[in-house]
Parts: sequence; structure tokens; C-alpha cells
Amino acid sequence: MNRNEWIQQAHRLEASGQAFALVSVLRAQVPTSAKAGDKAVVTADGKIHGWIGGGCAQPAVIKTVRLALQDGQPRTIRITPSDESQERSLGDVLEFGMSCHSGGTLELFVDPVLQAPELVVMGDSPVARSLVSLAPRLGLRVVVIANGAQTHDFPDASVVLSQDDSSSVRAQVAAGSLVVVATQGRRDMQGLQAALALQPKQLWFIASARKASVLCEQLLASGQAADQVGQIISPAGESIGAQTPEEIALSVLASVVACRRMSAPLLAATAVSSMSELPTQGHQSTQATVTTGQTGGCCASSKTTAEAAMTTSDVEALDLATDVASSTAPLAATYPALDTSRSTSGGGSGGQSSCCGS
Repeated sequence: MNRNEWIQQAHRLEASGQAFALVSVLRAQVPTSAKAGDKAVVTADGKIHGWIGGGCAQPAVIKTVRLALQDGQPRTIRITPSDESQERSLGDVLEFGMSCHSGGTLELFVDPVLQAPELVVMGDSPVARSLVSLAPRLGLRVVVIANGAQTHDFPDASVVLSQDDSSSVRAQVAAGSLVVVATQGRRDMQGLQAALALQPKQLWFIASARKASVLCEQLLASGQAADQVGQIISPAGESIGAQTPEEIALSVLASVVACRRMSAPLLAATAVSSMSELPTQGHQSTQATVTTGQTGGCCASSKTTAEAAMTTSDVEALDLATDVASSTAPLAATYPALDTSRSTSGGGSGGQSSCCGS
């Protein structure tokens, strides 16, 4: 058996996007067939590539690997002779009893290597291209969906799909991804419909509150479920005063990172914003108060009769300059956890769920 087989297998699994764990022998007390420094790649189906000892140790290793792949946390385990096959926690080490007659003790480190989280970007706008360029640097696997898109237009994307109809998207992209709709006036409705068809873990729409409100009403009128439409977060992105496509992409990716890493809700997504709109394509000036994000969605708004009668082309023509928030409020004002001036004593947040509802 080639003890370095794990190296080639790790490359193959990583290239295919399959999760695995790298298991390393930290200490081996004779008699054991494994030696300190031996390694193996272990997948959730129990396949072992490399060498970490004989059959007596494998059940405990496979069980630990499956747990590590579920929660993403590394573990140190000890497998030692015992009359009973029992488990017990010894601080930061999980000990397994082994009833095999061979004897010997093994300590192993189980390090999960998970598939990169997937970010689906709808559209081929300048902001969409900036998102695709920046997201892989944050460890995200990017899937681009845009009508007529070409692979060479998005060299940093892992997958480029050239059809944005809901049935095609649903057949090629797994449900539960993080999704950003960055169509910005080109096939906005199609992009939102395709995004909702993916049953996203979180969905951001780069648009002004007014445009988002009108499009959400049109989604409801087309038969989309209110609870699904209510999950759309718009305007998207953190309030950093972003103006250029690159800055807007950065602000949106800050929300994506917060969704992945933080346990507090995205308070920015639930803020109520009031805005005055200038006349657009002959429509009268109107003022609307729009509630965005998770508390009521982008549809909880009041609109004039003129707005309600807007066609899709009318909505897509709304000013791009209002598609993002322009507040310069610091992130600490949005996320109390980032405000280091606050005391952490005297009680915590009390079981708040993550922004992704997980």
C-alpha cells in the first residue's frame, strides 16, 4: 500500500468539490501498525485513502470524520484498548475504547476539508462582474447565471450558465445557495424568479427600495408565494457609502460574509428606509416608505397607483444610482458584536439565530 496515496486523492476530491477529512496519526504506542506522521484522506462514505492503522481503529475514525464533516470542527481522538467499546470526552480529546486483541494506543487528528460555499450571481452587470472577481478571494465558489453569458467573460467563475429561466436554473444548480441578483435593469424579473426557484439560503437584490418594492408586487401577482418573496433583501449590501461597481460588490460581499460567520441577525436588512423619488419616465413624483429584508420583505410598502401600474421595462429603467444604500454608518452601529467599546459582560444575545435562519 502506498502511504502517500492520500496526496493524490486529496487533490482529486478538492477539484471535484467533494468534502473529506485529512486524518493524521499524532502518536502511536506499540503494538500498532500505524506510525506517528501517517496520514489518510477519509470521506463520509467511509472510504480511506492512505494509512492510519488496521481495521480496529477504522470504525472510530469513520464515525469522527462524519461528525467533523457535519459541523466543520476538527477533533483529536484517542483509540485505546478497553474491555468495552465506549466513548468518553477527556477535555479536548475524545477517547474510544477498542476491544481488539492487538492492543496499542493511537492518537489522531481529524481535520475536515469542506467544499467551498457557493455564491450564485444572477446577471452580467458591472456589479455582477465585480462580485465574480472578488468572491473567490473570500473562499467562495461562484456560479454565474446570465442570459447569453459566455465562459470567457467570467474567468473567475467556477460555472457559467447562459440561460436564466427558472426550470433550467433549477436543474443545474443545487438548492440552498447564497444568491445575489445583480441584473440592474436587464431581465430583473427573470433573475428574481430564477433566484427564488433555487430556494436560496439567503437572497440579496441589488436595487433601490422603490424598484424592489414594485418588482416584489409583480412577483406576488405572478403567483410567487408571499413567504418566499418576503425573504428578498433589498437594497443589498452594507452601508459604506459605496458608489463604484467594485465598492458596491464589496458592500454586498460584506453581507455575505456576515451571513456565513456571524450569529446575530442582519439588522441592516430589517431597517426601515424612507426615500423620495424623482419623476421617472413621465410618472409623478412619489414618496414611499419601504420595509426591506426579513421583517416583511421588500413588498411591505405603500405605492401610488402609478407605481402599481408600472411595466417591467418601466421598473428596469429606474435610476441605477438609487440601487444601493449610500449611508456611511459604521458597521458597529449595524452589528453590535463588532463594537469593541461595548462590555461583553452581563449576559449575551440570548439565542439569536443567524441571518440565514440556520
